[in-house]
Amino acid sequence: MTALLPTTPAVPATPLRVLICDEMNPGNLVHDGFELDYEGNMPREEILRRLPDYDGLITRSRTKVDRELIDAAGPRLKVIGRGGVGVDNIDLDYASLRGLLVLNAPESNNVSAAELAIMHLMAAARGLTRSDSKTRQGVWDRKFLGLELKDRTLGIVGLGRIGSIVADRAQGLRLNVVAFDPYVPDSKFERLGVKRAATLDELLPQVDFLTVHTPLTDETTGMIGARELALLRPDSIVVNAARGGIIEEQALVDALHSGHLFGAGVDVFVDEPPTPDHLFLSAPNLGITAHLGANTREAQERVGAEIVARVLAALQGDVSKGAVNAPALDAKTLELLGGHLDLGGKLGRILAQLLPGAHDIEVTFQGEFPADPAPVVTAVLVGYLSGSTDELPNMINARALAKERGLNVAIREVAESPDYQTEVIVKVLSGGPTSNGAEKERTRTVGGTVFGRSPRLTRLRDYRVELEPQGFILIASNQDKPGAVAKLSNLLGTWGVNIAGMALGRAQKGGEALFTLTLDDGLSHEQLQAIRDLDVIDSAYLVRV
Repeated sequence: MTALLPTTPAVPATPLRVLICDEMNPGNLVHDGFELDYEGNMPREEILRRLPDYDGLITRSRTKVDRELIDAAGPRLKVIGRGGVGVDNIDLDYASLRGLLVLNAPESNNVSAAELAIMHLMAAARGLTRSDSKTRQGVWDRKFLGLELKDRTLGIVGLGRIGSIVADRAQGLRLNVVAFDPYVPDSKFERLGVKRAATLDELLPQVDFLTVHTPLTDETTGMIGARELALLRPDSIVVNAARGGIIEEQALVDALHSGHLFGAGVDVFVDEPPTPDHLFLSAPNLGITAHLGANTREAQERVGAEIVARVLAALQGDVSKGAVNAPALDAKTLELLGGHLDLGGKLGRILAQLLPGAHDIEVTFQGEFPADPAPVVTAVLVGYLSGSTDELPNMINARALAKERGLNVAIREVAESPDYQTEVIVKVLSGGPTSNGAEKERTRTVGGTVFGRSPRLTRLRDYRVELEPQGFILIASNQDKPGAVAKLSNLLGTWGVNIAGMALGRAQKGGEALFTLTLDDGLSHEQLQAIRDLDVIDSAYLVRV
């Protein structure tokens, strides 16, 4: 099956048919070149019977788009649209295998989710939940003293689409706003008028209120725990209207019981719906809503109209918005570039950890590639953006997401590679003019090649290496003197961390050297700092590929 590629939309010569089988507000159902049939809550048997006559299918969460339904659709079906954010009801792997494009409309609820976060902040500041409960119990308590928002500082973790709206609304309430998001370039902070915190630990002690707006990933799960909450100012307020688990539930309740937090608001739980004995339900000064971020009339109207528009655009060839999966590339391209696509994704993931928040990315192809290497650029972007955007990047939407993030992409081609048959070199740049006008720009460069179909790292900064990019890789620099590797190896041994592979490189004898170790296990922040504290180590970074 071939991938759907963006083209200039054109009115189909013969009408394309789209079935909308779940309850929603699809907006206008009359579009030139299309026939839209809307029947909310259509029985599954009816969907199975009628679907072979349609080019597109639009659902909400009710209809299970599983193997049975996809097989019943037959070859005519090309696009599946899911109104809203989640796609749990769709078998993405099987849809991709069949070459079906899956779309959603995650932006539809951005304003609603942001406004709910602000609502929780204001409710916690004025003790709304507490006062409501007491008044219903017959207690007229007018002694409670709330907090004003004006001139206080709001901290935002995650300055994506929703976080940006929260920042705008907060500034309208005369709040000072500071944010932590290592994946967003400085230009966006400047455009929004938001102060940048370089690290989470830098953010927390300077804010009165904290709200989180990040995707739930391995990196963000539990990122706000007991240690982080303790760094907040006394009488702070914490809000989570993003994803359950970003803030550790037990730690949040403990901070409320201890009085360190003035209050909190949550719209999300790790497990939903919560059990009757869930610890949140008896926590003091905690406002709770039932995952209502998207539940406004306006958001629900937008989601129907937007998913219809995206499905129709995709059927005309424009797949730049809302793509959740990437239908398989044709077999010939995969055969010729499969190893390089894998390499590109790995190089992107490594650079995302070495230098997040870049504003420029440059991909250089050296040597003669077996096919047009343009898809490798997209694979690099998928790797670089993974885990850092509101929308999951893939081979279809990665370029659009990069543009939205303000990431400029440049491509260079060199006819020959001095050391390998082909080599892919990726450089990212971050930073810019400082307050005194001087340039303060940081760069990171990685490169790789493919042996057979197996990716290999060939370059880190200006150093030549040869290492299989997998698992955990410790990248350390030192002065080229005996004993550095031995000291580091001994330290890893005391922790029971096994070294699976090693590569060494140096610019010149006695100068700066760089070595990389492939580890079987990851390292804690404390362990990584202990490595950096070794007198033979100049710098050390851990990346996970």
